[in-house]
This record gives sequence, structure tokens and C-alpha cells, in this order.
Amino acid sequence: MRPSPDEPRDFDLPGVTPSRQKRSRETTLALLRAGADMLRTRSLAELSIEALCTEVGATVGAFYSRFESKEAYFNALMALAARDGEQRLSEIRPPSRDAGLDKLCTIIVSGIIAWMRNHEGVLRAALQHDDTRPDTWSPFKALAKATTERATPLLLPAMGKGRKAAKTRTIAFGFQVVLGTLVNAILNDPGPLSLVSKEMETRLAGCLLLLLQAEL
Repeated sequence: MRPSPDEPRDFDLPGVTPSRQKRSRETTLALLRAGADMLRTRSLAELSIEALCTEVGATVGAFYSRFESKEAYFNALMALAARDGEQRLSEIRPPSRDAGLDKLCTIIVSGIIAWMRNHEGVLRAALQHDDTRPDTWSPFKALAKATTERATPLLLPAMGKGRKAAKTRTIAFGFQVVLGTLVNAILNDPGPLSLVSKEMETRLAGCLLLLLQAEL
């Protein structure tokens, strides 16, 4: 997880008991960071509250004084991941007014992959949890839609004038391909490229570029 500010409003999350004391907020943040890290190597079902508390030197009682349940804890992890995605999305800027389509594809795809790498365990757990809780993945579905909406006005000028509707449709499909590939890499890691591979960035950016160029 990216380092988060420790202001009380950052823990204004469903199922999380707010605290005005700095030490208490630090413990809450430590529990969230440790859980996100532990989920990289285990499923949500395998994530033990006892092991989590031992990792940060907290008691089980301290955990439940902050989180209503394990489900509430996981919801907080997802909310923080979604907030980080929204923040990264708002920061996407073209390097210059005349930036080429290839450069834009690289910037956008690299940003998406960086976010997914940062929250890989939480995202995988959300996908696996989706079997029993269909609403669990919805924040990230909304974020995927927002990514396409944010990227479209950046990419359209580089695709030239005319046929805006067709180009917009192609951009949306391009992101469906990109995000679908990344979700599959997180959930199944079928290879040959993994999420951590630098080649994944260059290949997917090139794939998006070719799809957009085909529309031209």
C-alpha cells in the first residue's frame, strides 16, 4: 500500500472505529498495511487475525476494537485500494500537448499496472471473494470504468479528428483487453508474463496502441 496520511478522515471507512489518538491511528494503519502485504501470499480465508496481530505487535482485542469484523477489515482494505486508484487516476497527465499516441498508451498502462502491483494481494482476494459476495468487486469495476472515462479525452486528440464515436468505442474495448489481461494475471498468473514483469507494461501498451491505430 502507498504510504497514507494519518489524519483521522483517512480512516473514515465503513466498519472502522475512528480514533483521535495518533498511536491508535498508527496501529490501525499498521494492521491495514500488514494485511495487504500478507494477502500477497495467502487467500483471505487463510489470513489469520491472530497472525496479523502478531505481525504488528497488537492484540486480537485491539483488532476488534478497531474493526467490527474480518469482513469490515477487508472492506477497509478495498476502500483504501480504490482511493489510491482514484488518486492515481486524477494525476494522469500527458507529458506535452503534442504527445504521441504511443507515449500516452505507455503512461496510462504503466499507471494502471503500478496501481495493481501496489494492491495485488487485495485485488486477488477481492476477485476470489467475488464468488460468495458479488458486490465485493463493484468498487473496482467502477474504477475500471472511471479509468476508461479519464483516458478517453487524453487519447482522442492523438487519434485525429472525426469518427469520435467509433474511436471512443475502440478505446473502451482497448481498456477491456488491458484490464482483462491484468485481472487474469493477478488471479491465475497463466504466463508467459506476470504482473511484476516489465515486459508486461511494454507488451500491453503496445497492444493498446495497435488496437487504437487499427481504428485509424
